Amino acid sequence: MWSGIFPAVTTKFTENDALDHKEMERCFGLQIDAGVDGFVVGGSLGEGPMLSGEEKLEVFKTARAVAGKRPVLMTVFEAGTREGAAAAKAAAKAGADGLMVVPSPIYFTNPQETVTTLKAMAAAGGLPVMIYSNRMAYRVDVTGECLEELAKDDLFVAIKESSDDIRRTIDIVNQFGDRFDLFTGVDNLAFEALTTGAIGWVAGVVTSLPRETVVLYQLIKQKRYDEALPLYRWMRPLLDLDVSTYLVQNLKLIEVHAIQSNDRVRLPRQPLSGERRAQVEKIVKQALATRPELPKI
Repeated sequence: MWSGIFPAVTTKFTENDALDHKEMERCFGLQIDAGVDGFVVGGSLGEGPMLSGEEKLEVFKTARAVAGKRPVLMTVFEAGTREGAAAAKAAAKAGADGLMVVPSPIYFTNPQETVTTLKAMAAAGGLPVMIYSNRMAYRVDVTGECLEELAKDDLFVAIKESSDDIRRTIDIVNQFGDRFDLFTGVDNLAFEALTTGAIGWVAGVVTSLPRETVVLYQLIKQKRYDEALPLYRWMRPLLDLDVSTYLVQNLKLIEVHAIQSNDRVRLPRQPLSGERRAQVEKIVKQALATRPELPKI
């Protein structure tokens, strides 16, 4: 149902901390022009937990207007199942093509609770669901046992596998074949995941390097590994910045230099400063100074 590059889009703010729809339209448009296959809004990189329910829907509508026929998924990222179900219903009403559903980020559910809450939120929205499995960030492991139960429900169509264990990609394919559309959600494991069974990538650095990300994906898809691997190696220092407590600030700082955007974030986050900012800018500037010529796809 879904495959390819789905940017986890960033949310842009004005100097007064309001949503900057004009800048989001510009940034989303750069990604569409580069050939991305869909959008995911309101996730971790999109600062979803810092947005009100109404703001999330506003960001979704902006993405929906830019995406054309490409699917736009809304992230359901609530502490309580009741609140998650309400968010799923609101996303469906707004016209979302699907949901990316996260188990409770506050209460660390056991396997039975995980399955029950995911099913409840999926049923409430009635939309196709991408399961977000990220035991590293959210301490809830959507195990093979959980997936066995979720596979019985046709609403669950995809998995964003972000456990940081590349063996999970092969495990899921071995256990379920093509039952789920398998996406990687870890930028600096993208080459490894896409060559071992993943068919999609919910990507972060794509927000600032859309063309490079799309070309990398297409080269891997075409099995042109001798061309893909040098590009991946060049991107790796930037991709590493996605795997950090400061991923939002890091990736927005890349946007400053690569697409002339801004790195405004919503409190309690603050833009990088001091030595940390200098370190990230050194990585970004060095990468951009050695930007390779891209192969034709």
